[in-house]
Amino acid sequence: MKDPGRRQESRRAAHARKRISRRPSRLGIPAGTTPEPDRVAAPDAGFPGLLKRVWRRAAGAPDLRSALEVLLTLDGHVPRDVQLRALNTAEQAALVALAGLTWRDADGGADGPAAVPGTGAATAETGPRPPAPAVPSAPAVPSAPAEPPAFRGEIGLSTSGRIVLRTPGAPPLDPRDLVAGVRRVPWSRAVLDVYRRELDQARARQAASAADCRAWLAEQGPEGRDALVAQAREAALRTAPFVLYQEDTQYTNFRGRNTLTGKTLWPGHPDCALSALHGLPLDLWTDQDTQLVVCLTLLIRSAGFGRVEEANGTQLTVDHVAYTLERVRRAYNAVCGTDPVPAAASPRVADLDRLAAALRARRQEVGRSAQLYREIHGALMHKVERVAGAPGPQARAREDAVAEHLRARLPLTGATLADLGRDLAAEPGWLARPHGAFATGLESLVYETVAATATAFGADFAMSRGMRSLPALVRALRGENWAEICDWDITRFFCCVVPRPEAAAHFGGSEAALADAAWAMSSRMQYNSWHFVAGNLPRVPEVVARDHFVPPVIPDLAYFSDQHHHGHVNNNVRFSIRSPQAVEVDGRRFDGFMDVRLLRCAGEPFGEQDLLAAHRVSAFIARATSLAAALVAAGTELEVTAFDSGWHWTAVTGRGPADSDLLAGQGRRAS
Repeated sequence: MKDPGRRQESRRAAHARKRISRRPSRLGIPAGTTPEPDRVAAPDAGFPGLLKRVWRRAAGAPDLRSALEVLLTLDGHVPRDVQLRALNTAEQAALVALAGLTWRDADGGADGPAAVPGTGAATAETGPRPPAPAVPSAPAVPSAPAEPPAFRGEIGLSTSGRIVLRTPGAPPLDPRDLVAGVRRVPWSRAVLDVYRRELDQARARQAASAADCRAWLAEQGPEGRDALVAQAREAALRTAPFVLYQEDTQYTNFRGRNTLTGKTLWPGHPDCALSALHGLPLDLWTDQDTQLVVCLTLLIRSAGFGRVEEANGTQLTVDHVAYTLERVRRAYNAVCGTDPVPAAASPRVADLDRLAAALRARRQEVGRSAQLYREIHGALMHKVERVAGAPGPQARAREDAVAEHLRARLPLTGATLADLGRDLAAEPGWLARPHGAFATGLESLVYETVAATATAFGADFAMSRGMRSLPALVRALRGENWAEICDWDITRFFCCVVPRPEAAAHFGGSEAALADAAWAMSSRMQYNSWHFVAGNLPRVPEVVARDHFVPPVIPDLAYFSDQHHHGHVNNNVRFSIRSPQAVEVDGRRFDGFMDVRLLRCAGEPFGEQDLLAAHRVSAFIARATSLAAALVAAGTELEVTAFDSGWHWTAVTGRGPADSDLLAGQGRRAS
């Protein structure tokens, strides 16, 4: 809200202010006045570089099976079943015929992440892992005869990361779509016979599934179908980027040629494949259209919009959705104290729909007795929901180290974070008073907790975000000023980022570069807070029109996130934990109001035990934030003024901006 007593800023002054850099090492210097950028990313940084390395290894493999193993896992970066489920019908049949490989026997989706290069083994996990669904084994692979090849096929790696194959009747692979060249693959007569049989069976299953989808959609009626299309379109608009396939057609809200509503296509855009179906008679829908809507519906009904990301990078088919739902069912049934959810009676849509509804209901029960979380495989943006095991010695050691640090620096006692939270709830008033080097106890608590977490978890960076003015939020809520909240920009939010000094090694040993990276992360997290807050408000027109995502409610572990997101690539965000928490403000629950994030730029990935401990840490900060909000609701003023660009410079380098030789030099060059 503008101060009526403040002189109106001129347009020229406003533009000049916006041109001032907020980067810690250039604070106060007009943007664009330095002779050269601090860092220039390589042209193939991130995903393009990974694909080039993968293809070099695959091309040099001694045999087809070895090459396929490299391609299927992107050299250990993703579970192999994701790539197998990305193949179109002909390509699936070809891999069965050539190598006996089928997604129906793959266990990557059920047994955990692919092995991480350099560790010598898959990531250690302790939670229950359901076995892969019972399915027929792949047919025996015929031995290769000495006769000349009956067909010369090809295998390549597309620039989107998918394996692509040239099959009989198909043209040569287009080099414009490939990372590099192709590997020639000779087919014998026996291989052709297996391929033909597999392809015929797959096409028959596909035709039956398409007819079943069409019949189920017909039962919904015109209004019901429009509602399902609208729901799917809203999911595309309110969730993180995803890429799905129907044979060779790509459906995505992510970069490039978007085909679904998202950052590029506004709701109702005629190029959106879902918008084009609204009001269209069912007999004019293609078989791909029917499967797209049915599969998105089943995924959403099982767990909300977030489940769609568990199909990321794969063919969106009823078979694959059934596989996902069965994996989830087995995981939920492994949790003690609940009656098992029965398997779907058949792979028909109606039976899968009933299973999806049962899983959504059971998910609430499971979440009360066990910790749900998601694995994120960054190379293909693929997510897998997991049920965590019980906290073990590693999780308790992490928590104990954080609690010990807090007892020494905050006016709290208690052996565990839960004990410290209860102690804080007994006397929360100090959260609004100055403490240590901070204007409020809340700021001090956030900083000390984040700093302790970075050390205790061996993270390169730790951080936590929130809102700067709880009083402003309380006033807006009481006045039901939803448009005002939607109008707030990212400066209304904060994020405290604490890197360990050792992390400078990933930034050329430069403290200035480390401070700049910390601030870049802080600024991005401010955006995330801005992006989620509207998802907690009533769906009035101003809220619906405002760009926002559904707020996250469960934590996640990410592997190899330094692939697509430019900020992650530039700042070496490889392995991470995100632990979002809800905060109550004046009687309203705000999901995803804050979180704790831990990052590693290299080395070992975080594991499930790390995530469980980090979730306890974020719950502690969330409890403090809710207590601070209660103080504000009762009339106490409390503002967060720390954690801006200058604060991050000083916190990382130990000196103020005015004392920075680098900044002084930049100032001389700029003048």
